[in-house]
Amino acid sequence: MQNSIKRNALSRKLSGVIIIVALVLIIVSLVFVFFIITMERKQYAERESENVLSSLSTSIGSDIDKYNNISRLIMIEPQVKNYLKADKRVIDLFAYSEGARLGTLNILNVTTSVDSVFIFRNDLEYSTTINPLEYRLDWDRIHERDWKSGLLANKGSSSLSLNGNGAIIKTKPATLLTINRAIYDNVSQKQTGFLFMNLSTDFMEDEINQLSSENICICTSDGIYLAGNIKLLNYYDKAYTYDEITEIKVSNPKDAMTISGLKVRGFPLVILYSITNERRLLPMELLYFIIILPIIYLVCVMVAGSFIKKNITNPIFALTSEMEKKRQKEVIEKIDINLPDNEIGALQESYNNMVDHSNLLMDRLVEKEQTLQKAEMRVLQEQIKPHFLYNSLETIGFLAIDAGADKVHGALETLGSFYRNFLSKGDREIPLKREITIIKDYLSLQKLRYGDIINDEYDIAKDTEDCIIPKLILQPLAENSIYHGIRMKGEKGTIKISSFRTKDELHIVVKDTGIGMSQEQIDKVLSTEKTVTNEEFSGSFGLWGTIERIRSYCDKDDVVRIRSEMGEYTEIEIIISLLPKQWKTAGESRRTTDQEEKVVGNTEENSNVQSNAD
Repeated sequence: MQNSIKRNALSRKLSGVIIIVALVLIIVSLVFVFFIITMERKQYAERESENVLSSLSTSIGSDIDKYNNISRLIMIEPQVKNYLKADKRVIDLFAYSEGARLGTLNILNVTTSVDSVFIFRNDLEYSTTINPLEYRLDWDRIHERDWKSGLLANKGSSSLSLNGNGAIIKTKPATLLTINRAIYDNVSQKQTGFLFMNLSTDFMEDEINQLSSENICICTSDGIYLAGNIKLLNYYDKAYTYDEITEIKVSNPKDAMTISGLKVRGFPLVILYSITNERRLLPMELLYFIIILPIIYLVCVMVAGSFIKKNITNPIFALTSEMEKKRQKEVIEKIDINLPDNEIGALQESYNNMVDHSNLLMDRLVEKEQTLQKAEMRVLQEQIKPHFLYNSLETIGFLAIDAGADKVHGALETLGSFYRNFLSKGDREIPLKREITIIKDYLSLQKLRYGDIINDEYDIAKDTEDCIIPKLILQPLAENSIYHGIRMKGEKGTIKISSFRTKDELHIVVKDTGIGMSQEQIDKVLSTEKTVTNEEFSGSFGLWGTIERIRSYCDKDDVVRIRSEMGEYTEIEIIISLLPKQWKTAGESRRTTDQEEKVVGNTEENSNVQSNAD
């Protein structure tokens, strides 16, 4: 019953998930299609604006450059030059003015949009190509200083203005684009007059008409209309006066459009181009797509649901039902049912493999438990050996006392203490004071062998006694001092062991008055290369091994420093960083040591009782 409920619940959930996925896919697809269409329209509009503005800007710039070149030809026309240089006090200027007019007209025969040309002498006498009745000159404007100064500042270069820089006004109202320039004599380089070429804006209208667009407006950088759709001038903005295309969106109930603007490169002219943001209905293709897409998705969902039920859900229900039966029987056995030869079948095979592996692990666990019990018995047996050594040494000591050999008894006591600290507990890290106890016992035993040739001194700072250090790092150094230092010198020597703290570091110094070490020997001993062989140290491998232990313990290389003078001394300084694991309070360390000694003492007492009983 419970499995049936679970099965129905899972089936409903799976069906619901499939339907939700289908709906989400439909919505996402429609949004995606609509987004693509919208983006494509936007990108098309941007490309269209860029093409129109760039093309029109290039064409107008080329036209103005063409008329600018014509103005240069007029400047160097011989009759124009004669007119500008003629002295009216000597000759009649009318003939020269007429000659300048005819010479200019000959040049203008190849043009269509030049409305008129005015050539002014410095004395403001002028010659023109058009009937003077069609124009009116504003002499007040002409006599203003900035009318000439602006032209002279260009040093012969041309500039653009409207209506002859505000001084030449056509009788029939019209805005003219004027090419202005000061005229200089090409021999003397003196300024001889001014030239004003008035261009009709018809050439701009022609360029706009070639594009067959009513959404273009051309104006000056000050927003003065020149050609095109004058309504767009209402949306003029200073932001359009840059050399790059600028877009401004206009959002109002009547005009929803995007206006792009571009400055004609090199000239104070601006081109405006508008694109209407049409709120069109969805295209028919998209409507067909919206209708057909849900039908396709529903068919796909039905096919997918049937496939999933047959090949996934039903086999999974069968597999879980069989697993539940095994669980209720509380047995770990393989499952043997007919499943499709696919991932579900592989799942059954994996379960059966897991059952085999679990049974194998259980067998291994039982075997390990048996092995562990045997190992614990061996450990208990091995613990008897050190205690037997202590008891034997004490028994020999009592016999030495009975025989009156006090020195022998003292030596045995020292040896027993040495082995007790050396072997007991098996700690890898011990307090410094315990390490000092070991080294004192060791040197005492060495004195028994070598007599007064060895003298030991200790200067252990009180605040370093409880510092935790690796066990048995001083004994190899003391041994090295004896065998490779003092003995080889052949005279009495001293081994001094001292310690002190600096901030978070413990310094232990072992100094002997032996033969010393050469710099080459020091470099070999301190070498961090793993390829160095034992033979290279000849008898100092214990020293090198101890240094490697300290490096491994501190996890860095700079932990040992050696100072030596041949024939005088060798001083080895160990530097250990005092991290929390290397530093204990005195009470804690003392408490640990006392507990260890108590355990050892109890063990010895029990062993003595056993020995006496024997």
